[in-house]
Amino acid sequence: MQTKLKNLILEIGKVNTLEVIRQSDNGLYLGTKDATEVLLPNAYMVPEEMGVGALVDVFVYTDSEDRPVATTQMPKAMLGEFGYFTVVDYKSYGAFVNWGLPKDLFVPLSQQKEYFHIGEQYILRVCLDDQTNRLYATQKIGKWLSRDMSGLYQNKEMDLLVISKTPLGYKVVADNLYEGMLFGNEIFEPIEIGMRKKGYIKQVRKDFKLDLVLQPLGADNNLVQLEEKILAVMGEGAGKSALSSKSDATEIINKFGMSKKNFKRALTALKTKGLIRQDGDNISLNL
Repeated sequence: MQTKLKNLILEIGKVNTLEVIRQSDNGLYLGTKDATEVLLPNAYMVPEEMGVGALVDVFVYTDSEDRPVATTQMPKAMLGEFGYFTVVDYKSYGAFVNWGLPKDLFVPLSQQKEYFHIGEQYILRVCLDDQTNRLYATQKIGKWLSRDMSGLYQNKEMDLLVISKTPLGYKVVADNLYEGMLFGNEIFEPIEIGMRKKGYIKQVRKDFKLDLVLQPLGADNNLVQLEEKILAVMGEGAGKSALSSKSDATEIINKFGMSKKNFKRALTALKTKGLIRQDGDNISLNL
């Protein structure tokens, strides 16, 4: 039984659920409820099992002649989303970045805060020009970040994109809407610009920004995760580790990806459960 619902209208820059209307030598023609049609070219991965009447999920954008076209390939970011893109070409009027589709994404010169360089990567937002129906990217992301904090609360899970490094830590965009900060003294795993992470709200600030952490708040929320991480790392090391609760905090962070405080807390729990034993300054799995 089909549970998908066909799109009422064609939405550029988004995933559309469309019906196969007819087949042609060039590919499949797909339609919306309002009878708008768009081509899913053979070159854009036409699913072999899709016959007339079937529903298919496709991303819709415009081709080199600005005609709507569908593809089963998905870009690195869709309309309204942020991504970390590599510049593949540069012209006097703007740059082109690789966003995972055959046609590169255009970044107009007016939307660049600095001159782009081929091979370099930049944090950008995917936007739509309402007059031309063309998708483009902008580096001027500030105006797209929301100041409406309603519905946000402590410990709410959010999707994070790391956008820059600061003396305090790393700036992020949360849920493609909010500016946030991960503080360096609360990060216990590798992190770099362009990474996507799950995060949790620590505090909603009065300046319309978020303080975020990478682990859920509260001892009971992440203790099991910490225990599992220690067991996994030790399992990769033949069940032993030269580190213990007395070891240097930096060594613990590098090895286990957690603070010394959390390491000691999880180690104590594992010892209580009889899963780990400590011999001097070493710990071992009880196999």
